[in-house]
Amino acid sequence: MRTFLISFMFVALIAPSGAIAEPTERLSTITDRDFVNLTVYNGGTALVHDRRRVNVNAGLNRIAWRDVSADMDPTSALLEGVGASNHISVIEQNFNYDLLNPSALLQKYVGREVVVVHEARFAGDRDTREKARILSINGGIVLQYRDRIETEVRGYIIYPASPKNFRDRPTLDLDMQSQRDGPQTLDLSYLTGGLSWHADYVGVVSPDEAQLSLVGLVTLSNTSGSSYENARLQLVAGNVNTASPAGSALREIAHVASDVYSASGVRQENYFEYHLYTMEHPTTILDKQTKQLTLLTARGIPIRKTLELRGSGQYYESPEPDLGDRTPASVYVTFENRGGDLGIPLPGGVVRIYENDSRNLSQFLGSDQIEHTARNEKVRLHLGDSFDVTARKRQTDFHRAGSCSVDSSYEIVVSNAKSTAQDVLVVESIPGDWQILDESLQHAKSSASTANWSVHVLPDKRSTLTYTARVKWC
Repeated sequence: MRTFLISFMFVALIAPSGAIAEPTERLSTITDRDFVNLTVYNGGTALVHDRRRVNVNAGLNRIAWRDVSADMDPTSALLEGVGASNHISVIEQNFNYDLLNPSALLQKYVGREVVVVHEARFAGDRDTREKARILSINGGIVLQYRDRIETEVRGYIIYPASPKNFRDRPTLDLDMQSQRDGPQTLDLSYLTGGLSWHADYVGVVSPDEAQLSLVGLVTLSNTSGSSYENARLQLVAGNVNTASPAGSALREIAHVASDVYSASGVRQENYFEYHLYTMEHPTTILDKQTKQLTLLTARGIPIRKTLELRGSGQYYESPEPDLGDRTPASVYVTFENRGGDLGIPLPGGVVRIYENDSRNLSQFLGSDQIEHTARNEKVRLHLGDSFDVTARKRQTDFHRAGSCSVDSSYEIVVSNAKSTAQDVLVVESIPGDWQILDESLQHAKSSASTANWSVHVLPDKRSTLTYTARVKWC
């Protein structure tokens, strides 16, 4: 059982002399709601704006604001009047998540007296009632009667009254001061856990494997203990620090630089150092529900497929046996996040790629995870390994050229069982201070520790790359 009772002072008011009457509690439910806005962040945090029309009296009011998130952070809660109706100030608020259930009732009544009803065991007998005090519920109930102690209830318990602060659903109790009578529009905002989202992408490769159609989906999960009907939904992509203070940080970073609308009706905004996506149509997010919404749709994206053989720096240090007899080439697909229906910041997520077969049925090609990708940046996906393009790799020579230098030679035979010619990129990570002494194809130095060779292989043929590298260790 989860129990919270948190109380804190927002505004200190000087009470007038004399006793103040306890205000009558007024219940506010979702039937009072004008709208609810959810801003959901990547890390599983959401900012809720719950705006309601509530009748208040001049002076002190007590409002039981029901249907808040069970995972709310009560220290981040902020109640404000909206517009011209901003005539309220909060004195005290308590988050009551002491929900009414049999186990909670037992715990509340430990040390208190209840009525135990002993049910009749035989036909014609009557139920009997007896007062008892609940001594403990650890590992089972312990009851003290007038003349004995028992550890079992043969019947049921009647409780005198529901204990104070029990609620049938999560409720924020608000004591507030109003300057006038009548209905007021109040906005309750707070941070909560239990709401999270991530992006998923589905791409279909064209028959000539030159273009890609891409659909971006938002997968939204709600385990907050509350449902949000007809909610205005906003999503923030980026790593937001919510350490301290939790509430104010997220409310102060709303600098908008530009708006971009996707074909799916999603507005994208540059939002401080993050990106904000606003769904143009309200949606209902039920508790314990996972749903998907379309984020973007883009067609005709130019792609480039590459086959790559990637080596290791370890075999430049010592003599090695065969380095691989039938090593498959890895398959990569690359495209740029620019132009057409694309060109918006892409939230990180899983990209799944398909291609239609001869019967026009889509078949799965592979998937990869992408990080948050800004406009005009490249997206590179590792989809799997080639079945028909493989390589045999071996070290043909190894000797020390000095006290801290090594010369080693390699042969890479690339086989192509396809009916079309293939270009294979051989990528070698070479440690230390290195140079290529001899090679059958010209290499390109793509980084301080990487040499690349492009090997062209005809259909049903083999091509051989040989090279010798000198590595200095000191």
